[in-house]
Amino acid sequence: MTTGRLWGLALGLAAILAIGHFMTGGKTPGEAAEPQAEGKAPPGKGKRAQEFIAAFEKGDAKAVAAFWTENADYVDQTGREYKGRAAIQKMYEKFFAAKKPMKLNVIVTSARLVGTDVAIEDGITEITPAEGGLPSAARFSAVLVKKDGEWYFESVRDSVPHPPSNAEHFEDLEWVLGEWTGEAEKGESAKATYAWAENRNFIVSNFATTLEGVPVVGGTQWIAWDAVDKQIRSYSFYSGGGVGEAVWTKDGDAWALKVNAKT
Repeated sequence: MTTGRLWGLALGLAAILAIGHFMTGGKTPGEAAEPQAEGKAPPGKGKRAQEFIAAFEKGDAKAVAAFWTENADYVDQTGREYKGRAAIQKMYEKFFAAKKPMKLNVIVTSARLVGTDVAIEDGITEITPAEGGLPSAARFSAVLVKKDGEWYFESVRDSVPHPPSNAEHFEDLEWVLGEWTGEAEKGESAKATYAWAENRNFIVSNFATTLEGVPVVGGTQWIAWDAVDKQIRSYSFYSGGGVGEAVWTKDGDAWALKVNAKT
């Protein structure tokens, strides 16, 4: 077992306890995201969340394991399963023995109540060495249960985090991916390639036009999803120093571009 397998677990639990603070107060996860009334702590600042974080950052395996139910289970990124509080405590002991002090950071992506005594939370979490350095991220999904007025971890699943992607917004444009060429009778030819950028958040095109083999114009175009206006935009940068912007709209099977170019 490598200590890396446990990072998501350690981080996910801190996030889950943040939600637990509001549930014990009778608030739903959605309400917890709203501005807090006087005396109410924001997510991650509640008493139980802080108790867990303190135990974790102290490296107290027994105290951390106490936040789990007796028959809880955890599955790490490799699919290895740990069943029961005793096994989870032993896992934490190995983890703390191999790592220097750490700090936790949590990004909650969704949280909801299932009835009054069960909660489900998903998120992405980061762990950073206390002395500084790059954080390591993990994605988690967890089930909590409430016993005697307190929330405990019943089941946690850890997975490799994937950066967000806008690929779904480009489904109708996937046909453009690849290499395109064209020629005119007067010796003019054009070539363009379209390919995904990293994480499929953009489509990038490199294009060039030649006349009888002599370069005339070329450039690069980035096609992006505008999350504010909910539309596709492209930004073009020409070899002559000009720039252009266009809004893409679909009309049936055809695409129309409203172009604003400065050459």
